[in-house]
Amino acid sequence: MSTTDIPSEAPPSEPAAPSPLAKVLGAITWTARKVPFTTTVVVAIIVIGIVTGALWETVGDKSWFNDIAYGYPPLAESKWWTPLSGMLFKSSPLSYLFITLLFAIFVGWSEWLLGTVRVAFVTIAGQLIGVLGAIAFIAVFRPTSWAWVDHLAEVRDVGVTTAIVAAIAAASATLKSPWRLRVRAVLLAYVAISFLFEGKLADVTHLIAVVVMLIIGERFFSKSESGVLPRTRQEIRMISFLGLVLIGVVNIAVAVFPGDGPFGPTDSNDSLSWGSIVSVLIVLLIADQLRRGRKWAWWVTVVYGVLYIALLVLVLIAVITSSFEGKGAVTVGTGLLWIVELTLLFGGRYAFTVPLNSRKAMAGMGGSNPAEQVRSLLKKYGGSTMSWMITWENNQYAFTKDGEGVIGYQRPAGTVLALADPVCAPEKLEETIREFTDMADNSARIPCWFSVSEATASIARGMGWRTLQIAEDTIIDLPTLAFKGKPWQDIRSALNRAKKEGIAFKLTTLKDEPFAVVAQVRAISEEWVGDKGLPEMGFTLGSVEEALDPEVRVALAIDDTGSVHGVLSWLPVFGSGDTMRGWTLDVMRRRDDGFRPCIEFLIASSALAFKAEGAEILSLSGAPLARAEDDTSEVVAMDRMLDMMGAAMEPFYGFRSLHAFKMKFQPRYEPVYMCFRDEGDLPRIGVALTRAYLPNATAGQMIKLATTRE
Repeated sequence: MSTTDIPSEAPPSEPAAPSPLAKVLGAITWTARKVPFTTTVVVAIIVIGIVTGALWETVGDKSWFNDIAYGYPPLAESKWWTPLSGMLFKSSPLSYLFITLLFAIFVGWSEWLLGTVRVAFVTIAGQLIGVLGAIAFIAVFRPTSWAWVDHLAEVRDVGVTTAIVAAIAAASATLKSPWRLRVRAVLLAYVAISFLFEGKLADVTHLIAVVVMLIIGERFFSKSESGVLPRTRQEIRMISFLGLVLIGVVNIAVAVFPGDGPFGPTDSNDSLSWGSIVSVLIVLLIADQLRRGRKWAWWVTVVYGVLYIALLVLVLIAVITSSFEGKGAVTVGTGLLWIVELTLLFGGRYAFTVPLNSRKAMAGMGGSNPAEQVRSLLKKYGGSTMSWMITWENNQYAFTKDGEGVIGYQRPAGTVLALADPVCAPEKLEETIREFTDMADNSARIPCWFSVSEATASIARGMGWRTLQIAEDTIIDLPTLAFKGKPWQDIRSALNRAKKEGIAFKLTTLKDEPFAVVAQVRAISEEWVGDKGLPEMGFTLGSVEEALDPEVRVALAIDDTGSVHGVLSWLPVFGSGDTMRGWTLDVMRRRDDGFRPCIEFLIASSALAFKAEGAEILSLSGAPLARAEDDTSEVVAMDRMLDMMGAAMEPFYGFRSLHAFKMKFQPRYEPVYMCFRDEGDLPRIGVALTRAYLPNATAGQMIKLATTRE
């Protein structure tokens, strides 16, 4: 029907787009509804700042500053309200705006996690605990004539930063590993460094509030997890890495910025020597090797740290017993950091076992012919619809200690991408997964399971991993298959049309076909790849080379002249005990100028042939980077990344169109998952997946892919 045959109708009127002011007001209303406590405090701070002029004038210059600021002197003067009144101000206009923004972000985040009542309690209580605790500390140590304490006893301060760090500390208890540990590590590092090397009144209040609120949060707000220690080797390595980096940064900071902490002034001459720069670079290099779990880096760090602590003890003895003057803050402060670092390194020494050549850590028990052993295990224990893909050439193998299980994997971009479910006895599945994870850790690489079933995903969740559905396996149950009814009209039409046009179906092994047939199949495939402008994909997508495997069946559409119009390859799906459970679709190609419904004809004919052989299922495979539209799974960072990759590759490979095409065969769907340890691994995994799917793509082709839009 042409467009002129369609009756014209007036288009329905669309609602007017909201104005910018309406959008801003809508965002403010939504925020106020979600985080009312944070919104109320922010509004109060801004209003008070406007009324008092604190938004544009220094508060310390105001005549009423001594009546609202908190510290030791105000309480000595019986101004009991100051610990609360002082939190609504900031010393300078610039810091006023900056700290208000920090309050909105971090306390708002804490309110989102804890709820309004809880965050109100921890924020106000944290401010009071920090301020009153600091005043109590001053009162206890003032009689000792400690110069630093004497200075603090004269300070009056304002600000809400103590409430902010208290809220973050309490809210961290609701996070899951590894983020709960990482947030706490960063927070503690901040308050500890500030206390050791600056030592202002605010730094003391921060330290007290954070420590107390970490304990309260752990006791009352923790959900599925408890404790503060690292849980995995990866966490130990990451925290050790951050600790050593922190020590390096501190060495730079104290050489440039002057400070006067509780242990005396830092050794600052406002300049850096080349020796200091080189030393810090060496520390950062060793830190990176700690992150990778290298044994030699652990030894170097421990020896250096122990020598540093020994030197610290000697310096302290010299200071106490003689007139020797040490650089107090640098020596004692950095020494305390080294004590924490060494404690973590000794306690987690089992995490640093990676040899200099990490490839040795991934060695399996494959014997002289690991590929044949993999096929033998597949036939013995069976596998998923994707399992045969691990027999392909680009994969490596990790065998279990007893040789009765195997995982196929690739190692792009510093990761270990395990493909499909482990092949092993069902009762050994969890043991095999954990053994492989340990092996990946020992190689200092990021582990990831890709294209696995619910069985593997469930075990991964039990280990604390994240799971993300990346595709849907389309399954046809052959015993009940019958092309009857309206839903199968297109399939019946393809079968009937093939008979009329003299297109024959042949189910065979490509390796046994004559050269002329194989050459035609190659030509069809090369023409298809050539049209894409990108190399043929790999990982979960095979090619003609994989179709030449004698265990793989191919379906050919051939006319009376011997011309091949299309080809499908079917990967075997074994059940336990060398039983043939079904087949999985892999290569799917047709000639552009050939029989048009060729693919429908080949799939339908293959299904009938396999049904006659007694097969149970036919998998049309899960279209990678594509899912059904009604998927309601949680969208996380990798989910969005996969969607972007799918959108970019769609013009070249048609994944989403392919997914829609398979729906013609009325399949049932089984979820296919990716399992990863935590969100911090996702950037590396994203790069690794791109390289796994397009291992031979050039830089120009990758840029073309990244800049393509549907």
